Amino acid sequence: LFWSIEEQGSVVLALFADDQTRLYFNVFGNQIHFPSSFFQSINPLFIMIYVPIFAWLWGEMGKKQPSSSKKFAYGLLAAGLSFLWMMLPGMLFGTDVKVSPFWLIMSWAIVIVGEMLISPIGLSVTTKLAPKSFQAQMMSIWFLSNAAAQAINAQIVKFYTSETEVAYYGIVGGITIVFSIILFFYVPRIEKLMSGIK
Repeated sequence: LFWSIEEQGSVVLALFADDQTRLYFNVFGNQIHFPSSFFQSINPLFIMIYVPIFAWLWGEMGKKQPSSSKKFAYGLLAAGLSFLWMMLPGMLFGTDVKVSPFWLIMSWAIVIVGEMLISPIGLSVTTKLAPKSFQAQMMSIWFLSNAAAQAINAQIVKFYTSETEVAYYGIVGGITIVFSIILFFYVPRIEKLMSGIK
């Protein structure tokens, strides 16, 4: 679910950038214009900003940091919230009005928090949990989860139009949040199965 939302940045959010976003910033009364493709740079930009912050945070927290399974649940929650956030422009201004670029930037800011809680943690846990002779195969399966999300994504995005936009963001975001809550309930059982690996 997480990757299906995160990867919609190159589909649904790209359409939103093209059709419904003002492609300029007002800076001291001057308009600074930029292409809609600018938003595809937001993902790596936030990753570069967040990586040192999260590295510092986990170092400071030490053994008090959340378990890997809890980080996954929080990451899924962040992904769902990023889509609920994208409901707001359509609800507040309608879907036929161009809105501030900050709506998209904030959506990226939220979902990349989720990526920081899932992507590096998933790579680490996959390596730790896999038997030594199967680490490469297990890593391949981890990357296949992203590929599977792309396949699911290809079917889900068919439901996105300017008429269904608010419902689309609400349903996909809401389902993701429900799954994150379910994952929170399963955290103790998952931690038990992980035999102390955090």
